[in-house]
Amino acid sequence: MLRIVLFLVLIALAAAGAAWVADQPGDLVLTAGGFRASTTLPRFVFLLGVFAAAVVLVWSIVTMIWRAPGRLRRRRHEKRHARGRHAITHGLLAIGHGDTALARRHADTARRLAANDPLALLLHAQSAQLEGNRDEAQRVFRVMAEREDTRLLGLRGLFIEAQRADDAVGAVMIAEEAIKLSPSSTWASHAVLGFRCARGDWSGALAILDSNLSAGLIDKAAYRRQRGVLLTARALELETMDRDVARESVMEAIKLAPTLVPAAVLAAKFESEAHQVRRSMKLVEAAWLANPHPDLADAYAHVKLGDSARQRLQRVETLAAKTPADKAGHVEGQLAIARAAIDASEFARARAVLAPYVNDPTQRVALLMAELERTEHGDGGRARAWTLRAVRARHDPAWTADGYVSDRWRPVSPVTGRLDAFQWQAPVASLPSDKGATIESSAFEEAMLAAPPPKRVTAAPSEAPVEPPVAAPDPVPAAQDNSPPEAKETTAEAAKEEPVVTPAAEPVNPAPETAESSPEAATPVFRTRADLAKPAPAPVQAVIPIVRAPDDPGIDDEGPSDEFAEQIGTPRTHAKAQAGGWRGFWSRWGA
Repeated sequence: MLRIVLFLVLIALAAAGAAWVADQPGDLVLTAGGFRASTTLPRFVFLLGVFAAAVVLVWSIVTMIWRAPGRLRRRRHEKRHARGRHAITHGLLAIGHGDTALARRHADTARRLAANDPLALLLHAQSAQLEGNRDEAQRVFRVMAEREDTRLLGLRGLFIEAQRADDAVGAVMIAEEAIKLSPSSTWASHAVLGFRCARGDWSGALAILDSNLSAGLIDKAAYRRQRGVLLTARALELETMDRDVARESVMEAIKLAPTLVPAAVLAAKFESEAHQVRRSMKLVEAAWLANPHPDLADAYAHVKLGDSARQRLQRVETLAAKTPADKAGHVEGQLAIARAAIDASEFARARAVLAPYVNDPTQRVALLMAELERTEHGDGGRARAWTLRAVRARHDPAWTADGYVSDRWRPVSPVTGRLDAFQWQAPVASLPSDKGATIESSAFEEAMLAAPPPKRVTAAPSEAPVEPPVAAPDPVPAAQDNSPPEAKETTAEAAKEEPVVTPAAEPVNPAPETAESSPEAATPVFRTRADLAKPAPAPVQAVIPIVRAPDDPGIDDEGPSDEFAEQIGTPRTHAKAQAGGWRGFWSRWGA
């Protein structure tokens, strides 16, 4: 509207000026030397306007001719750039659907037509990565890292290539350089945080976490949780070296993350040592309600130093009662009660608690039953049968992160470096599957579990007929060394007593099996030379080694296995078991 009004005003002024010029009387005389021209004022103004228009037209034509070469060059450049952008677009699409040849062709076209375009460099690098040409990809990423507009993109490409090449030191340096350029870079902060946690640099990791909060990469709730995780990791590392710093760290961690199981266990331990029993119990109870865990039950049982086993059992029962029966963590409370009941020699209580789980036991249930049989009745055979069942039983919940199962809690995942990744849950291997069991039940196991427990433990002290066979094994070693016939007689004597001890095991297992499971018979310590000449049955050799001592419960107690010796330090024959990619990259830092 304003432009229309302005246009009308200008038209009115022009008309008024033309009318004023037309109304002026007289003539206009121009004299130059011997030249003299005379005309009216209106005609002179008209001729002046025509002359000005002609001058402008001539100037425009001359200018257009002068600028024509530059315009042609610019137009040709724009056309080439448009073709280059077209090649970049279709090349990125080809990379997206995995067409290596098409991506390479478009990358060459883009490099020829738009060499200075950042997207052309990106297309070139990604096409090289798609082809597996890592040297070419690294060269292009270095070129990008030297440019101001693509420096961060080039650093990230070099970081990824360093990870693929398992160059941990180079990756750390690249990530730290990137975080100096841009503190809000998510991938760089995540990588540096994971690396510092892997090296045990908890102070540096806390500094990165504070920087992430300042840059707005994480919210306040996530910051509190992650800070609590890092403080707990530092406290666990300094527990035996600097207890003051460890206590200070874990107390701050339990305030930030009261449901974190390792923090609650360690804080309860420190409070218990300081005789703050009530506070220690409250810390464990708060974490137990959120995530029932066996470590919490153990810490709750020993919260008061010097208590008897029965007092610990009562305390564990109180803790287990806080978990409803319909909650998933109810089984942890029952297993904790069974563990405390066995320690307190309350075997009936332990059997009653484990009874609902014996039909489909987990590994911990089967091992508890084995310990119960061995402790209550001294029955090595039934204990061995439950141990064999634990081999193929379902896995119990464990600390799991990104498919990696650990026997202890860790602050970061060794696969991806993700902070606070470990969760207490059932491993993937224990989930239901359509495949059948790979280990079938043995005849020994069925016989031992079907047979009643031996009566030696429950019998009255006056019942002493079973003692004479135990007092007679003195001549057995001498007979086994040089006298095979005497060894046969010993075996025959053991076979005579077999139906008296375990009659249900007679049709399935030979005499040495029943003799081992029944303490009433005199079990030879070593196999006789006559037996060595005979091929031993496969089930007996695989289940009951005859070379064990008479008081051996029959369970092979191996030392704790080292996860890193199995996955990182594997011998050459098992080199293929070492995973590559992220898993192998992070495992080199010991995470």
